[in-house]
Amino acid sequence: MKSLLLSLDVAQMATDDYVGFTFFVGSMAMMAASAFFFLSLSNFNTKWRTSVLVSGLITFIAAVHYFYMRDYYSSFDESPTFFRYVDWVLTVPLMCVEFYLILKVAGAKVGLMWKLIFLSVVMLVTGYFGEVVALGNPTAQWVWGLISGIAYFVIVYIIWFGEAKKLAVSAGGSVLKAHKILCWFVLVGWAIYPLGYILGTEGGLFGLQLVEDPKAAQESMDVVYNIGDAINKIGFGLVIYALATSSMKEKETA
Repeated sequence: MKSLLLSLDVAQMATDDYVGFTFFVGSMAMMAASAFFFLSLSNFNTKWRTSVLVSGLITFIAAVHYFYMRDYYSSFDESPTFFRYVDWVLTVPLMCVEFYLILKVAGAKVGLMWKLIFLSVVMLVTGYFGEVVALGNPTAQWVWGLISGIAYFVIVYIIWFGEAKKLAVSAGGSVLKAHKILCWFVLVGWAIYPLGYILGTEGGLFGLQLVEDPKAAQESMDVVYNIGDAINKIGFGLVIYALATSSMKEKETA
């Protein structure tokens, strides 16, 4: 019965419903990516299997939440902000785990992983407080947004210039190359989330409001979030997959 209702929802989707369309495409793309990562596990040894498994978990968790978000949006015609943050608070820390896993070869300590996880959770929880709990209170939204932004930039500093960067340079080769690509995902790809927070806030923080209609503004940001989530999470996993593949080939030819 539920499958029938889902089919009807998709069939009744308007041709200009870009939010619904990107929810649908995002959920299917991330589920397909999960199947790809999980089915490829047997191709790797124990050293890389965990990294590829985590990549699959990231896209699988996101896919499940996107099915829920798609249904919520279809039923209530409003942004599923709560489900989106639940998705992020699970998948973003797992992306931080990936940094630790690929840098273990250079002697990365477990403390680096927990530091990145802690900062990512602070970034997301304070972002949720600012976007949902403090709704209608610009001062509180500024404060929560500032804390969230600081946590984000500390993560950026650690991977671009700090401990993680030094470990990547020490490892060199394909690990350093993969680390650089993942750093760009964090700097550019993750930047859509604070941007969405700024523009999606009622009235727009910094006085920025690209669309005057609050509902239209939220729908625009949902489209950006949906596309950005798919690119970030699937792209993150593909970088790990490419690194694992190249490392296995290097070992075979050595």
